[in-house]
Amino acid sequence: MKRKTKRLWIILGSMASFAIAIVLILSAFSSNLVYFKAPSQLINHPTEKGTTIRLGGMVLANSLHYSHKDQTPTAQFQVTDGQAAIEVHYTGILPDLFREGQSVIAIGTLDKNNIFTASEVLAKHDETYMPKEVADALRKSGKWDPKYGPPPDAATWDHMTQPK
Repeated sequence: MKRKTKRLWIILGSMASFAIAIVLILSAFSSNLVYFKAPSQLINHPTEKGTTIRLGGMVLANSLHYSHKDQTPTAQFQVTDGQAAIEVHYTGILPDLFREGQSVIAIGTLDKNNIFTASEVLAKHDETYMPKEVADALRKSGKWDPKYGPPPDAATWDHMTQPK
């Protein structure tokens, strides 16, 4: 083999190895990605069964209900973006700052009945904070614009989307 041909095969082999490595890295990352969706996005474009997503929005007023199942606290509430609401079931203790009319992000899966089962619930940390994804979803739905002041209170959200 000529020296140029040998060098060409080494370069092509290196490029192929590099491409395979990139594909393996990207496939490993894709299995760990958790996408954010607002309730209206999730209803209009449902995810595959078992796909973990982050559901963000405001907790609908008068939708929070507590119960106990085998000595474990269970909460049921609805999350809305002003256009649609999704029922969320969470087993465990909710964060101290969790309350109706406030922004929340729930991490979990959606079942075939459009009930979101959360494995983790994240609440805001002060009265002015709203997660970027939730603010963007509310802005996109046209229900809130930060230049006009703070987000609407819980009573206003109750009129935007009626609980099921």
